[in-house]
Amino acid sequence: MELTERQQEVLDAALALLVERGEAPTMNAVAERASCSKETLYKWFGGREGLLTATVQRQASQVQGLPVPESGVDEEVLRTSLVQFARNWLRTITGEASIALNRLAVGEAGIEGRALGRIVLENGPLAMRRRLEPVLEAGRDAGLLDFADSEEAFRVFFGLVVRDTQIRLLLGDAKRPSRQAIDDHAVQATAQFFALFGADHRGADGRRRKT
Repeated sequence: MELTERQQEVLDAALALLVERGEAPTMNAVAERASCSKETLYKWFGGREGLLTATVQRQASQVQGLPVPESGVDEEVLRTSLVQFARNWLRTITGEASIALNRLAVGEAGIEGRALGRIVLENGPLAMRRRLEPVLEAGRDAGLLDFADSEEAFRVFFGLVVRDTQIRLLLGDAKRPSRQAIDDHAVQATAQFFALFGADHRGADGRRRKT
């Protein structure tokens, strides 16, 4: 749904509470922090799970898929799109809010009555795949990429971009990559992806050339 400025402030309050306390906030706590009534929260988000979902979606919205031009993509547009996606993705998952959110989601995963793990999975990695797959498929349609399964191609891109960065931060590594390091890695990951799936890396016999 399209959020009003006031609703965005409420979600920011919910996320701040989660980071501070290391647990999913209650409706009462969010209402108090955001200076609004609990009834308003229920009206807007339908309950605690709806509030948590909207909070996760707001955090994940920092990584947007890029529109594919109707005329298709050329290599420059495709590379730029992938680098931008990778950069925004890394900046998001290395931020304090995402680290706290993912730590809690992992801790709650599989616990009956705790929905945060499922919410983060659906609105995190799975949402990233839905946003990026149209770009990858546009690259394949343009003859720039060569892969049989777009989900598999996404998984490889995921691995090249995220590597062990997220898991190290989740486990307490205090050394976060700088903005420059993130920018450099986004470019490197995209180049590695093209080395694996770029159509020009296949010979006439269909075999992958060595690079």
